[in-house]
Amino acid sequence: MSPPPVIRLHPDDGVAIARATLLPGAPVAPGVTARDRIPAGHKVAVRAHAVGEPIRRYGQVIGFATAAIEPGRHVHVQNCGMGDFAKDYAYGVDAKPTATIDPPATFEGIRRADGRVATRNYIGIVTSVNCSAHVADLIADAFKRSPFSNADPLADFPNVDGVVALTHKTGCGMSMGEPLKLLRRTLAGYARHVNFSHVVALGLGCEVNQIGPMMEEQKLAGRLRSMDIQSMGGTRKTVESGVAFVREVLAEANAVKRESVPLSELTIALQCGGSDGYSGVSANPALGAASDLVVRNGGTVILSETPETYGAEHLLTRRAVSREVGEKLVGLMRWWEEYTKREGAEMNANPSPGNKAGGLTTILEKSLGAMAKAGSTNLVEVVRYAEPPTARGFVFMDTPGYDPVAATGQVAGGANLVCFTTGRGSVFGCKPAPSIKLATNTPMYQRMADDMDVNCGSILDGDETVAECGQRIFELIRRVASGERTKSESYDFGSSEFAPWVIGATM
Repeated sequence: MSPPPVIRLHPDDGVAIARATLLPGAPVAPGVTARDRIPAGHKVAVRAHAVGEPIRRYGQVIGFATAAIEPGRHVHVQNCGMGDFAKDYAYGVDAKPTATIDPPATFEGIRRADGRVATRNYIGIVTSVNCSAHVADLIADAFKRSPFSNADPLADFPNVDGVVALTHKTGCGMSMGEPLKLLRRTLAGYARHVNFSHVVALGLGCEVNQIGPMMEEQKLAGRLRSMDIQSMGGTRKTVESGVAFVREVLAEANAVKRESVPLSELTIALQCGGSDGYSGVSANPALGAASDLVVRNGGTVILSETPETYGAEHLLTRRAVSREVGEKLVGLMRWWEEYTKREGAEMNANPSPGNKAGGLTTILEKSLGAMAKAGSTNLVEVVRYAEPPTARGFVFMDTPGYDPVAATGQVAGGANLVCFTTGRGSVFGCKPAPSIKLATNTPMYQRMADDMDVNCGSILDGDETVAECGQRIFELIRRVASGERTKSESYDFGSSEFAPWVIGATM
C-alpha cells in the first residue's frame, strides 16, 4: 500500500507536507484537493486561513498568513511571514528522570593516558594566525593520503588516521578582548582534543594571537610543540622542523589499540545543513531518536546553531533541569536579537535560498524542525561557543547557524563524533571528529550516495518508522566510533571546514 500523498504532523496543523510534487486536483485532505502545483517538501493548506491568522506545523506556530489562504493552496513565502506571538517558557515543567540503559552499550575506542577516549587518532597542526596557514599545509601535505590513488606516506603507521593542518582567516588585526578569547578557546579545544595524539602550534611570530600567551591562558603548556616561522628562520626551516617532529612522534602515535569502552565516553555534535521541508519529518527526528539512545546509555549530545533554535526555544526551556539553565538559553536569544539588529540584519533572514527552495518558509519553521535532532531528554546545560560541557546528557552550545562555524565550536568543546542531517545535499567533514551524513529523502540519497551514510527517506517512503531509523543511526554511531570510516572520511573531508567564529571588527 502506497503512503498518502501528504504528511500532516499534528491534528492542529493547518498545513500538510507534500511527499512528492502534487499537481492541481491531487487529494490533500478529506474534501480538499490541491489548487496549485505543490513542490515536493512544500506546504499545502488543508483549511482556510484569514489574513493575520497563525499557521501551524508540528502543532506550533511557524508564521502568519500575509494574505487570505484557501484550502489546497501552496503555503510559502508569498503568503506566510513572521509575526510576534507569546511564548510560555514554563521552565522545567516537562523535565523528567531519564530512563537509563543498564548495562550501557559499548564501542571500541582508544583510551588515552589521561583516561579520555578517542574515536580517531590524528596528529594535528593548529595555527595561531592566517599568516602561518600555508606553512602548516606544507607540513601536513608531506603525510597526505590521496583518496584517488594508492599513495600512502603513512602505510607503516596504520593506527594513525592522518596529519591535519587546521588553518583559518584570523588571529591578527583583531581586538584583544572577547574576539581573541573566543579564538583562543577554540584553538585550545582542538589542541587538547582527545582525537589528537600530538599537536604542533604554529605561528608567524608577530601576530596578535601570540602562541606563548595563548598556551599560558589556556593552560596548554606541555601539551603542544610550539614554533613560529620568524624564530625558526623562515618557511623552509619551519617546514623541515615540523616534518621532523611528526616523523619523530609517528611511532608513538601508532602505538595505540582499541578496547571496549562504555558509550558514556561519546560526545556527539548534532548538525543540520542544506535543510528542506522533510528535515523535520525524517532525518532530524530520527537523529533525535538516536540522540535519546545515546543519552540513555550515558553519552552526551550537543545541539547548537542558536539562530536556528530561535522561535522554538520555549520547547527546550520546558525540558531544562533548572530555571537557571532555561534562562541561560533565553538570554542567548536576546543577545542574538541585539546582535543582528546592530548589524542591520534580522533573525528571519536565516533560511537560505536552498532552504526556501526545499520548502522552509520562516526561521520558526526551520527551528522547530532543527531542534528535533536533540530528541526528548532533559536539557542539562547551556555552554558558550567552544566551551566543553561539564554535564552528561543533552547540552546546548551557543553558535551561529552556519554549519562549519557551528561544528567547529562543538568539536572544540569536545565532540568526538558528528551527526549531520541534510535535505539538499551538504558535503562536509570535521576533522579530527568523524562525520556521519544523514539524508532526509530518498531521491537526494540516491543522487548523492557517495556522500551520504544513511537514507532517512525510508521514513517518508513508509518503509521504516522514526524509531527504527533512529536505532539504525545509533548502531552506525557505535560502528563509526569504533573505527568504521564514513563517506566524508573516504574523500578526506574535514580540514578545510575548520572555521572558528569571528566576532568583532577586523582592523
